Amino acid sequence: MKALIQRVKQAQVAVGGQTVGQIQQGILALIGVEREDTVQDAEKILGKIARYRLFADDAGKMNLSLNDIQGQLLLVSQFTLVADTKKGNRPGFSRGATPAHGQHIFNQMVALAKQTGLHTETGQFGADMQVSLVNDGPVTFWLES
Repeated sequence: MKALIQRVKQAQVAVGGQTVGQIQQGILALIGVEREDTVQDAEKILGKIARYRLFADDAGKMNLSLNDIQGQLLLVSQFTLVADTKKGNRPGFSRGATPAHGQHIFNQMVALAKQTGLHTETGQFGADMQVSLVNDGPVTFWLES
């Protein structure tokens, strides 16, 4: 499982011109599910997202986590994160999960996030989504399970 996380002042995702998820200060996490990923991978990545210290403390150092600031989380599925881009000029998706498996694991991650008490919003799995954000910093990190 792969996650591209961005510290944001605000972010939203729309489908067909309608907003389906929107947050204020927090993390926008683009999530890519691979064939072999399990719910345990989702738990591991989610834990890291919630505890990753990328928000500034009073001294201006990145010492605070999403949990510490009680920030919001926007989870957006993005299968292109698992693409193989090493060869040629066209991405390969053989490592990507099937749509059914990807949706199952992504939905489990969303459920786990909500159980932890994080204010969690999502995109729409498998949809053509338009994501907009105000990246704070910019601060962006790549996480893998």
